Amino acid sequence: MSRNQDHLTALDSAIGDGDHGANMARGFGAARTRLDAASPAATSVDEILVTTGKTLVSVVGGASGPLFGSAFRALGEALGEDSGPGAEIDARRFAAALAAALDKLQQLGAAVPGDKTMVDAYAPAVSAFRDAAQSGADFCTAARAAADAAEAGMRATVPMQARKGRASYLGLRSIGHQDPGATSTAYVFRALAEVAAAV
Repeated sequence: MSRNQDHLTALDSAIGDGDHGANMARGFGAARTRLDAASPAATSVDEILVTTGKTLVSVVGGASGPLFGSAFRALGEALGEDSGPGAEIDARRFAAALAAALDKLQQLGAAVPGDKTMVDAYAPAVSAFRDAAQSGADFCTAARAAADAAEAGMRATVPMQARKGRASYLGLRSIGHQDPGATSTAYVFRALAEVAAAV
């Protein structure tokens, strides 16, 4: 998020209030600081995700903090406490947790695909991860499929008219701009794929 802060700011300046890049960089930076300070031996996967979620909610302003934060928290809670240090989380289990996170995201934001929001990247990513997992793909392959789908969903927001969020106030003028929330969502899924490939 820090590396892409200026790009997110430019996207949000066109159809929002211009603070998405700074908010994302600050929020994920704060999450990284808190996780770096935690004891690795005592940090489980679910704790990492829940801590990230709580941090984003408390640090990131606007709608992005509660939406991204609640999704991360729901993901961690869905994985459960048996995801401690050394635990291996397979693709099918993670796919189910991603679906729970998407449910929470849509419950809070009341957005559906086509509304020109982060859901336009998140929903296809979850579907791609689930489909890959159900076909027997390993975690790395499923994560790569999810990242590719998120990026395709992100690009698909350009011709859409926004129906949710601040961009919806622009009406037809929101057409022709890539949604910043979908863009930062695509960054999250690409980061997941890169980390999975490096393990």
